[in-house]
Amino acid sequence: MFNPKTNHTTYHINMKLLTKYAIAALTVTSTALAGFAQDDTSSSSTIVRRRGADGRRGNAAAQQAPGVTDRMQEFYKANQTSDADKMWMRVIYRDLELDNPKNASLYYPEEVVDGQENLFRIIMRLLANNQISAYEYLDGKEIFTDQYKIKVRDMLDRFHVLYADAKGSTEKNPKFTIEESDVPANEVLSYYILEKWEFDSRTNKTRRIVEALCPVLHRSDDFGGDAVRYPMFWVKLPDIRPYLAQQYIFIDDDNNLPKYTYDDFFTLSMYDGDIYKTRNLTNKSMMQMFPDPDDRKRAQDSIQNRLDTFDKNIWVPSREEVIAAREAREAAEAEAEAKAAEAEGIAARDGGDEAEEKVTRTTRGSRGKATTKKKEAKPKKARASKPKAIKSNSNNAVRSVRRRK
Repeated sequence: MFNPKTNHTTYHINMKLLTKYAIAALTVTSTALAGFAQDDTSSSSTIVRRRGADGRRGNAAAQQAPGVTDRMQEFYKANQTSDADKMWMRVIYRDLELDNPKNASLYYPEEVVDGQENLFRIIMRLLANNQISAYEYLDGKEIFTDQYKIKVRDMLDRFHVLYADAKGSTEKNPKFTIEESDVPANEVLSYYILEKWEFDSRTNKTRRIVEALCPVLHRSDDFGGDAVRYPMFWVKLPDIRPYLAQQYIFIDDDNNLPKYTYDDFFTLSMYDGDIYKTRNLTNKSMMQMFPDPDDRKRAQDSIQNRLDTFDKNIWVPSREEVIAAREAREAAEAEAEAKAAEAEGIAARDGGDEAEEKVTRTTRGSRGKATTKKKEAKPKKARASKPKAIKSNSNNAVRSVRRRK
């Protein structure tokens, strides 16, 4: 049967237990939230301390580059042509002088301005953070394998660049801190680039691909002589393309908005440089093969012309192209003949004018001589007739006197 006293006691016991459990749950929840907030605060403070560990926000090594994922790396490597699709390839070495207005975007700004860095500062920052690899400069026999990777510490010592070991640096993962003022960006006045001209059988077109870059130091001795060039190292462009694609640059002075990136600069071939070497069996440069500057210039122009017209010369022209070429050739010949006839007409007119002027000068000279002769002959006649007149007058006078007598 129902016992009110017993049920009332049980109700109070259940309410006490429920209240106890609710208080315990609230305590656990508040403790967990407090711990999460403490972890969040500690992590954010750690990030701030890590960012300002060296006390300089402008430090090149302390500035963390935007994250580059594996997917981004694969995106920039996906467009590479396989060897099976290549029908022809030629390796070209170019010298990009930074005093050339077309290449000035690689040098300016000299210092970091509003987050903008020149190309050499970006490369040095990536090397200092151990984000990319550099390879030895072998003067025409570049091999981009692990055997020829350089140690960044040795490279910095070789070119007398001041540095310090960064926080967290290990022997397997070396990192360095380089101050902005210690980066020799003002001495890198040129770049060597390694181009590959490939004919792709899938697209039937020739592509120009920049494979690697080499910064070149221009340093003078203590006596102020001519600057000596020191090629520093090679870096593969596919390795640094994800980082170059995040840095916008100015191309010219007509547009003050940065519309292109360093990646566009090399991909779209916006640079200008002379061919100083081609890959050959003897491994000789253009200067060694052509000591005379005029011969070397003609050889460079010939190589560039063959590169530009390679994909056009391997195909048999169509009927329309043959007709267009013939009409263009005939028009050029007609224009040349018209210019030659015009030149002959001008020469004939000039010759006629000269002949007429010569005749005029001759006539004027002869008239002057005749007039002079006439003027000289008149005094002679006057002098000859004057004595006769005097003699006749004297005789007449004597005769008249005699007649008077």
